[in-house]
Amino acid sequence: MIKQIPANKLINTLAKELEKVKEIQPPEWAAFVKTGMCKERPPAQKDWWYVRSAAILRRLALGQAVGVSRLRRVYGSRKRRGHKPEHKYPASGNIIRKILQQLETAGFVKTEKGKGRMITAKGKIFVKNTAKSLTGS
Repeated sequence: MIKQIPANKLINTLAKELEKVKEIQPPEWAAFVKTGMCKERPPAQKDWWYVRSAAILRRLALGQAVGVSRLRRVYGSRKRRGHKPEHKYPASGNIIRKILQQLETAGFVKTEKGKGRMITAKGKIFVKNTAKSLTGS
């Protein structure tokens, strides 16, 4: 069900739904911070915190447990280094960690000892209901 919907469409809809959840709020510093050392500027989108939260929640709903370091590699990108070759750097771990902590307080994610973060039944229902609203059934 989740794999059948285009990722960007599901993530944008999930982001709008996550804005309604009171536990998920961007911190004060989120407006000024870059999402990784490979970026030159902070995100231009106003709701980028919710979009990243939705992308992480979708990622957890698709597969098995993941940790912060694996998610850092997923959301990392290449850094422009002038005339030197580009090099891939991981994304900011603090942002991912704070988002996972907020998703845990909302009850969508739980920590599995030795495995990483996993989606809970409440999180699966949340994602599936959002996906159903997109398919219209």
